[in-house]
Parts: sequence; structure tokens; C-alpha cells
Amino acid sequence: MSVVFVHGVPDTPFMWKPLISELGLSDGEYLAVSLPGFEHPAPAGFTCTKDAYAGWLVAQIEAEVSRTGGPVDIVGHDWGALLTSRACCLRPDLIRTMTVSNALIDPEYSGHRLARLWATPLVGEFVMWASKHQDFEAALVQGGMPASLARHELQHWTLSMRRSILALYRSARGLRFGGEWVAELSNLPARRMVLWGQNDPFVDLSVAERFSKQWNTPLHVIENTGHWGLIE
Repeated sequence: MSVVFVHGVPDTPFMWKPLISELGLSDGEYLAVSLPGFEHPAPAGFTCTKDAYAGWLVAQIEAEVSRTGGPVDIVGHDWGALLTSRACCLRPDLIRTMTVSNALIDPEYSGHRLARLWATPLVGEFVMWASKHQDFEAALVQGGMPASLARHELQHWTLSMRRSILALYRSARGLRFGGEWVAELSNLPARRMVLWGQNDPFVDLSVAERFSKQWNTPLHVIENTGHWGLIE
């Protein structure tokens, strides 16, 4: 078996280092994927849409299952949680357990303010490029990202990452989900849970509570933490 970790926005696989260490996982026991366009430029022709990322993630899981000979435990945070949920719905046969944190596919959630701004053509570009580096770092820390992690991740706040983020949010109309992404949630693997930073300023705890009730999924609230409660 193997654990697959899926980061979100604006992160890289580096975010998982504290958790991997705490779990005592060694090389070969886990895979921390790097979303195309974030840590490294996206390959030619990759569209950076939610469906492109979901399909890419399924391929990564398939390769890990082939390597280890069995289904994986998968952990996703933020957009990584959304993509994890979608990949699990597409290929539940590849999954042993699913854990998602601080983001859920929820048709009643319309996205936080920054997500809506990024999803708006021209406005998103202006906000993305007008934001001062130090101001964005401060906003991440205020949202719950450990300061040391924020400093590292913003080293990758490149043109490639910014363009990838804009394309991703626009493909989801901010963070508004519908269609098969919602309809096929019934395919989620049976062994699943939701972890949530209690004071998340981007996605309210009520979203997790609603999902937990609707889909009969255990919810574990991490008290006195923010959006990155899983890492805090």
C-alpha cells in the first residue's frame, strides 16, 4: 500500500513534509504529487482545467497502484481535496481510503472572494499581478499557513503557477460545482473522512458539516486552526 498526497493552491508537495514526518512514512511508502504548472511548468498542451487535473491525478494513482500492487490511501487539501474527491469518484476501485481537508465539492458553496476574483477575466489578472508579494504572504499566514511554509511556497509564485491557478479557477467558475462532479459523488469510496481547520477563513465549517451529513462521512474538526489546519 501507499499514501498519495495531493496539494492545493498555492502550494507544492513541500507542504506535506511535516505530516509525512509525523506519520513516519519512508521513501517508497508515499507519493506526494506535484500538480502541473505549480512547482514546475505544465507540459505543452495541458489545459490546467479542473477536468484536466482530475484526469492527470487518476493517471498518477493508476501508476502508484501498478507500482505497489494495491489500492492507495489518498489525502488531499484545498484544491487537492477537490481533485482527490473527483478522482475517487472516477476510479473508486483504485482507492482504499480517502481523506480530504478544507475543501469539498458542494453545489451550495459559491467560492471565497479571491476565488471569484481569479475566475473573472481581466479582473483576475489584475488582482494576481497587482498583489504585493509580502501582502500575499501575510494573507496566507493570516489564513492559517505556517509562516515558514508561506515563505517556501511563494518561491514558486511564478508566472506558470499564476496562469495555472487562473485557468483552474475559471474552469470551475470560481468554486461553483455542478453536473457530474456533484452527481457522481455517490461513487465516493466507502472508507472516507473529512478533516477541517475550525477557523478556516476561506471555506466555512458549515460546508464540511453539510457534506458530512449529506454523504454520511465522518468529520473531524481540528480546533483553533485555519485553512491549513492539517499542517498546523
